[in-house]
Amino acid sequence: MTSSPADLLEVMRTTTRTAAAVEVERLGAVIDWCKIYATTDEGDASFGDHGIPLAGDGAPWVSEFAVMELGAALGMSTDAAKRYVGATLETRYRLPRIWAGVEAMELPFYKARWIAEHTMALPEAGAAYVDQMVGFCAHSVSYAEIERQITAAQARFDPEAAEKARRVAADGRRLDVHKGDVSINGTVEVTGTLDYVDACDFDAALSRRAGELKAAGSEESLDVRRSIAAGDLARGYDSLPFDDESDGDDVTEGGFEARCARNSTTAPTEVIVHLHEDLEGVGRLGNTRTPILAETIRTWCGNPNTHVTVKPVRDLADHLHVAAYEIPHRLREQDELVDLTCVFPWCTRPAVRCDVDHTIPFAEGGPTCSCNTAALCRGHHRLKTHGRWTYDVLDRGTYLWHSPFGHLYRRDHTGTHPLDTPTRAPEPERRT
Repeated sequence: MTSSPADLLEVMRTTTRTAAAVEVERLGAVIDWCKIYATTDEGDASFGDHGIPLAGDGAPWVSEFAVMELGAALGMSTDAAKRYVGATLETRYRLPRIWAGVEAMELPFYKARWIAEHTMALPEAGAAYVDQMVGFCAHSVSYAEIERQITAAQARFDPEAAEKARRVAADGRRLDVHKGDVSINGTVEVTGTLDYVDACDFDAALSRRAGELKAAGSEESLDVRRSIAAGDLARGYDSLPFDDESDGDDVTEGGFEARCARNSTTAPTEVIVHLHEDLEGVGRLGNTRTPILAETIRTWCGNPNTHVTVKPVRDLADHLHVAAYEIPHRLREQDELVDLTCVFPWCTRPAVRCDVDHTIPFAEGGPTCSCNTAALCRGHHRLKTHGRWTYDVLDRGTYLWHSPFGHLYRRDHTGTHPLDTPTRAPEPERRT
């Protein structure tokens, strides 16, 4: 008998929960094993067993022989077992909120392990900071956001290592033209690592020149025109007589905003940096939300071609309403700052690259206002429009999604939370 789509979905949900429960049980056994064989003996490895540190400061050392035994039972090599046990100990002893999420089967261990492997080098205070910042939402936020918090923790709690890494990164800037690897078509690869502001100027120059080439009659694709523009820049081209009118998006969030506008020979480049009182020595790059050292910001702002504008915070709780279908810029911007990403369950596409959707369609009386709009990426916008998915706005930034099979998902600033299905919904129509 062929299973129905609803039955197959239920099998997947059930087996996923079972697998998570088995993983938690195994992790508990690993912790108990490590408690039994915890040791402070730092004896010489050449004279038998000794304790080895597998996680950050504050986690127990474990007998090396015990780890080897454990690895054999787990079907892992000793090196793999050391990494697995180390991540387990790091999570259990230095990331208690994240460990609680694993035990509650809300956070899969593979994600907790990734976090643990990146916090081992931090001092205890740094690991505690990461745990506080992402422990409550680690199951739902992107790896990129978690990495930003880890970077911020390093800058705040281990500034010497952060400054060293900054200098190493600065010394690692390069731009390579692989002239020795010319293809049969006469093309070569160009790779490099640039200062962010320099990269913005370069990107703006390529985009402007590509636009000029198109206006001059070029029928090449955008990528091809940008590649041609790189050669034109190298040859010191004269700008073609066309105006380039583009409006940049203003983005603001907590603290205040330092807007660094760099004027190049092509078009002004804006780099938006947010400085927060609660992050000493660290800012955030508004364009990407990436942590940026204050020393880097000072370097950018000290450039003679940089104009700095300090802008106060906007009130995101303000209710905006217009009597039209079109979404005004101020409402779109508010939705982007409130939602941050597409609001579909588990989607992490940035809101700045999403559509603004009317929760209740405008044609059905839905207003164009703060309480009836949300960010949806193009694919999930189509799904909501044509795929029988619906959602309700429970509060500003909080949404309840309904799938065609009756599954419920709550999406808010902490991420996605599957809810128990109260009743089994009828199966959707099958397309033939």
